[in-house]
Amino acid sequence: MKHFVVEISYTVDFEKIKEVLDEHRSFLQIGYDKNMLLCSGPQEPLTGGIAIAKAESLEDIVEFFENDPYNKAGYTEYLYTEFNPVKFQDFMGNWVSEN
Repeated sequence: MKHFVVEISYTVDFEKIKEVLDEHRSFLQIGYDKNMLLCSGPQEPLTGGIAIAKAESLEDIVEFFENDPYNKAGYTEYLYTEFNPVKFQDFMGNWVSEN
């Protein structure tokens, strides 16, 4: 399993983002239900968001976020950074090591 920091950058004013915020959060729940996402939330200031994710490949995580309502509306850009979590809190052990 590969791990990623997903940086979501808004390309429109936050007022536009708010129009699809509930849909975006419902979409993210799919990732949580599939055990793909560990955490997510908005950046401060509100210029985008961050998600910590895992998937079999970069292509899989990109495919997942292509279905994000923010992306479908053309409101965001995504930066995917793969990393190897070699140290982490004990409570994360299962999430990090599960396939």
